[in-house]
Amino acid sequence: MGKLKIGVLGSTAGTDMQAVIDEIEKGALDAEISVVICNKPDAFILERAKKHGLKAVCIPSKSREREDFDREVASILEENGVQLILLIGYMRFLSKWFVDRYENRIMNIHPSLLPAFAGGMDLDVHQAILDHGAKVTGATLHFVDEGADTGPIILQKAVDIAGDETKETLKPKVQKAEQEIILRAIRLFADGKLKVEGRKVKILG
Repeated sequence: MGKLKIGVLGSTAGTDMQAVIDEIEKGALDAEISVVICNKPDAFILERAKKHGLKAVCIPSKSREREDFDREVASILEENGVQLILLIGYMRFLSKWFVDRYENRIMNIHPSLLPAFAGGMDLDVHQAILDHGAKVTGATLHFVDEGADTGPIILQKAVDIAGDETKETLKPKVQKAEQEIILRAIRLFADGKLKVEGRKVKILG
């Protein structure tokens, strides 16, 4: 089917997107990022995209009705032939309309081993994990449904927590795990090796 066309939705720095860009630029991933859509005008993900010559679109979301906003996002994804949507630090819940339209084509990365510590964002998640006294954390990539981090899990990777860990030291360790599973999942998706059966995602072959 040629190169897999990816659309990225983000609200923050897009650190995990950089790993995808790097892999594509060195010829190790047969895909392209067709468009990056951001809802925060000052988010670094826009600069990151432009630096690498990627199409970047900002759609401010403040005071926008959810489905109305998502329909505008969808029109841009369609214009750019997007086949797979990656949510990378995207701080919005998706409408039922959008989730249904792109069923099993939207992947979200979360900085914990779901279903533990679902629903939070970024450093807040890492702090909650440390406050709980957990010895192991990790990253989860899942298909998106209408809930908060509740969709079928595609891949997970564990990360050990050191005795003197802080949320600032834990974040880059977990991000490394995030990037590894995102890249693996993109390849599996492109090869047609992900099959969703209810709550389970089977990896074929």
